[in-house]
Amino acid sequence: MKTDLDALLTALYVHLDDHVLPSRRQRRRGRARLLSDAELVCVAVAQVLLGCDAEHRWLRLAPARIGHLFPRLPCQSEYNRHLRGAAPLLLAAAAWLVRQTPSWHERLRLMDGTPVRCGASRTTVHRSGLGEIAGYGMDKSHHAFYWGAKLMLVTTAEGAVCAFSLAHPKELDERLQAIHLLHVQPPAPGPCPIVCDKGFAGAGVEMAAADLGHVLIRPPRADEPHPPVAVFPGWLRQRIEAVIWTLKNQLGLERHAARTPEGLWTRVCQRICALNAAIWHNWLIDAPVKRSLIAYDH
Repeated sequence: MKTDLDALLTALYVHLDDHVLPSRRQRRRGRARLLSDAELVCVAVAQVLLGCDAEHRWLRLAPARIGHLFPRLPCQSEYNRHLRGAAPLLLAAAAWLVRQTPSWHERLRLMDGTPVRCGASRTTVHRSGLGEIAGYGMDKSHHAFYWGAKLMLVTTAEGAVCAFSLAHPKELDERLQAIHLLHVQPPAPGPCPIVCDKGFAGAGVEMAAADLGHVLIRPPRADEPHPPVAVFPGWLRQRIEAVIWTLKNQLGLERHAARTPEGLWTRVCQRICALNAAIWHNWLIDAPVKRSLIAYDH
């Protein structure tokens, strides 16, 4: 099998249409859509992998790049409207893809949170429709305040996203959001150790994770009288940072341009589905680096 975008989209469409999205087909009022659910997910994944953050630019490029695979492409308004409602499809596809990778059955997970900035000016804060989910928070990694949402990720050791959530940075702090995520989206088939950073320190969060069967492995804090006994693997901490860098820089999470909470959630699901699709396809073709996107970004 070839290592290129055409091969990924072909394999992804076949599996989604056969195993994931057929049951979601239903009769809709009005004119029939040009793209089926599986085709819409594939086109959305191709948009992210090719680095087209704006839909109007993507629909000018798409006929030349993927027109031989999807000859019936919608206009910009139709694509925008269907993409805004495609979050459940993208979420189902991302969850199915991560469960098809061999690393899903490994008993190790990585967890970290990162800010998703949504605005930088006071005018944006007062007029934006993202006020339901966005708020002021502290980005401790860069020692700066931001206005946006908090994205929590649980990944495998190779970077496939098992569970994720968006939350208001003031309503749910990092530890509460992590416990809520572990409750609603089990990140593994069974209990497993989860590598995280010092921000998840605390008897309450560790006890809540232990009640779910998970053991939090983190570096000790300087002010702890009784530091954790488990040895913290520092190289694993860099894995989750690399996954976040891939989402923000290569897949354009920082350039989401969302204006509503629904649009922001859809764009986050779109990026994570694209990352899981690339890792899944790299496993199929036995690529040496599973999280590499080089073969799919041109």
